[in-house]
Amino acid sequence: MKTISPTLAINEEIARRTHDGLDTVPMGFGEANVPVHPGLVRRLADAAAQNHYGPVAGSSALRAAAAGYWTRREIPTAADQVVVGPGSKPLLYALFRALGGSVALPKPSWVSYAAQAAMLGVNARYVPTRYGEGGVPDPEIVDALARESAADGRPLRVVLVTLPDNPTGTLARTETVRELCTVARRHDLTIISDEIYRDLVHDPATAYLSPADVVPERTIMTSGLSKSLALGGWRIGVARFPAEPRYATVQASLLTAASEIWSSAPQPVQTAAAWAYGEPAELGEHIARSRRLHGSIARATAAVLRRSGVEVPDPAGGFYLYPSFDKVRDVLRARWSIETSPDLATTLLERFGIATLPGTAFGDDPERLTLRVATSMLNGRDDAERTAALEATDPSALPWVARRLDQLDEALTSLT
Repeated sequence: MKTISPTLAINEEIARRTHDGLDTVPMGFGEANVPVHPGLVRRLADAAAQNHYGPVAGSSALRAAAAGYWTRREIPTAADQVVVGPGSKPLLYALFRALGGSVALPKPSWVSYAAQAAMLGVNARYVPTRYGEGGVPDPEIVDALARESAADGRPLRVVLVTLPDNPTGTLARTETVRELCTVARRHDLTIISDEIYRDLVHDPATAYLSPADVVPERTIMTSGLSKSLALGGWRIGVARFPAEPRYATVQASLLTAASEIWSSAPQPVQTAAAWAYGEPAELGEHIARSRRLHGSIARATAAVLRRSGVEVPDPAGGFYLYPSFDKVRDVLRARWSIETSPDLATTLLERFGIATLPGTAFGDDPERLTLRVATSMLNGRDDAERTAALEATDPSALPWVARRLDQLDEALTSLT
């Protein structure tokens, strides 16, 4: 029986090991791990007396600010197309409920997509992604799946994408996104585009295409501030619905669920979030430093992995890597009796103190020796270290970061 989410479980396990005096390299939990910008702290404190219930869809100020955020990215949005929730996670759950039907998920993909679908009785179908293009199910396979599903009387209704991706840290090419949009039109599929890492694409010059740029009439977007501004504990998320009349019913269904489950997102947090979605210059600079930090440490970690013969796609956004140990499978089997990705993750943790998550947590096949490696917890253990990491030209050279990378290097050398 499944208990809590694997990502939260590994975070609790790291805390337990630390409490017990077991030195652990924390690469299992995906938290942004940078200090909260003081401007956000001030606005939250100033709004703390707002203890009233607000509109179910969210405050007018935040909905307008989120609409402006998307409009500045050339996705014209009106405030009444936006719904606010206590994090993007419950919004996604309510979306699965409202849309119904089968959903195609990337393989691998974030742990909660399939878990939420299972809780709702939604038929989730994993579709492999192309190498280095995690987060977008291979359009050719989606096309075939849609045809087969229609013939079987269980038509595919939804396809989900993540741009950039968790767990792989990669970003699908614009051509692949366009292909998927063509398939979605052909089979009348709704696309849910989870773009919570959009502002953490490491190189701002990287070509980025949202399905909403191509098929806005059938794309529902979700986002939040937990990654770009490290506000995971504040629990605030937003969803953007198409202006097409048929999605008014979906939006109304989501609001019905919201009214019975969370009533409204916390008012003080909404006030701070409205300022954030206005994108003042000081927050823009803070996010730019975060992008540099995450990209620097992700690339340094990838280099360590590759030195041990491990294959890993180049990271493009966020703070994740998705290495494959398949090329050293024979060595791992002979030395450590490792046959599956859970075997690999367990050995790394129990023998070497390296906390990661196995690919199976993200829907991957057990025999594929894949791991999800989160690099952000290497940023620092307190705000002094995290601030120094944000300001550093080369964060990977900081003593506390370099020490953890050396530990990883030593562990991989011993392992392989």
